Amino acid sequence: MEKKILFDCIDSHAGEITALSDAIWDYSELSMEEFRSAAYYCDLLEKEGFHVQKQLCGIPTAFSGSFGSGRPRIGILGEFDALSGLAQTAGSTQRQSENPGANGQGCGHNLLGAGAFGAALAIKQAIQTGALSGTVIFYGCPGEEGCAGKTFMARDGMFRDLDAALTWHPGDTNEIKVGASAACIQVAYSFTGLSAHAADNPYMGRSALDAVELMHVGIQFLREHMPPNSSIHYSITDAGGVSPNVVQPRAATVLMVRGETVRKAKALLERVNKIAQGAALMTETSVAMRQIDGTASILPNETLERVMYENMQQVPIPEYTAAEREFAEALHATYPAAVPGLLSNSNRQVWAYANKMTDGGKRAINDFIMPYVPYFAYAPGSTDVGDVSWLTPTAQITTATWTSASPGHSWQNVSIGKTSVAHKGMLQAAKIMAGAAADLMENPALLEKAREEFNQSAAEGYDCPIGKEVTF
Repeated sequence: MEKKILFDCIDSHAGEITALSDAIWDYSELSMEEFRSAAYYCDLLEKEGFHVQKQLCGIPTAFSGSFGSGRPRIGILGEFDALSGLAQTAGSTQRQSENPGANGQGCGHNLLGAGAFGAALAIKQAIQTGALSGTVIFYGCPGEEGCAGKTFMARDGMFRDLDAALTWHPGDTNEIKVGASAACIQVAYSFTGLSAHAADNPYMGRSALDAVELMHVGIQFLREHMPPNSSIHYSITDAGGVSPNVVQPRAATVLMVRGETVRKAKALLERVNKIAQGAALMTETSVAMRQIDGTASILPNETLERVMYENMQQVPIPEYTAAEREFAEALHATYPAAVPGLLSNSNRQVWAYANKMTDGGKRAINDFIMPYVPYFAYAPGSTDVGDVSWLTPTAQITTATWTSASPGHSWQNVSIGKTSVAHKGMLQAAKIMAGAAADLMENPALLEKAREEFNQSAAEGYDCPIGKEVTF
């Protein structure tokens, strides 16, 4: 089909798509609490003629909007949750907020979901007019940041009946995501002891805070003996109180344990659990463990990556006004001086190209396409897109909605996320995904090739990182 039809559809609905993104930016709701965001999406999907299903897999803020019938079935993944403490005035080049300490869209999920919706809307219109045949499904996936909503959906069988899934993420580059990410398991540890007067009779107390600190010390010694590409992060979520003159009877910590695969992350978690038990023994406290969530590693699919890359080349790079470039340069200047050039890709060939194009990281907006070089890369971060990729062929892109070398989860990302610079990258992503979905729906051989590749790489089967006992 003529892809201009898809692009024109997105352009004609640009106001609706950007209004959606800006509304989600305003709501900035945390994981699994995105009630206003989910309602906005569902109302909009119904208005546009999608068949909406709410509360998928028993999750109050998970939903889908489908249109069409039969195969192929193409899924487009959307997210919309925010991060705590990142409230920021939109379009400002200084750290400021009318609501200090409130939530903010530091990972750009307002853009992510709206761009995915735009792609689904274009495919829906093409099916409606007879230009394409098949089914398009927009998935509203909650809680990527703090609960891994897609993992809970994948555990319950969602996504398995798709022929392919496409998604994107806001970023500082126009790039095809290649390689794998880390698997991750998040667990809360709660220690219980006995309170006592820290001066008069500390010997009668059993400090839960001591247990937390000893657990963390044990983990520091574990780091030497962890497998490559593993990591552990922690946060003390309850220090037991604010008075130093009390032996703290309770304390809690949350840990994220990452490994190359779910199996490796689980093996490392077993050692962490033993350290927690040892800390409890040393302090004569008790410890309770509760898994919060988990994500699988991403399973790359070169066939789909190439389709996405071809479409990235077909969609024009946004043009920026002098005012937009001036804003981007001012925002870029707020990043730490130590931030290197464009280092998002570990392939030397790609890195050299990017470093040249950005003049060593000095360019404020990366208005070029990173070359696609298929190879195995390993990203230390995690995403619940990985769980989808173990159930159906999946591919992901980034477009430049942020300025070059932007720190992740930063106030700068919140600031730019409601500006025309971000909107342009979001609409660009929508067109790329719509074009890729159209290619897949029109060319069964592409889907067959993607499925063959998937069947080989996923032969060991999906190892879900959460059991039925884990609740959101």
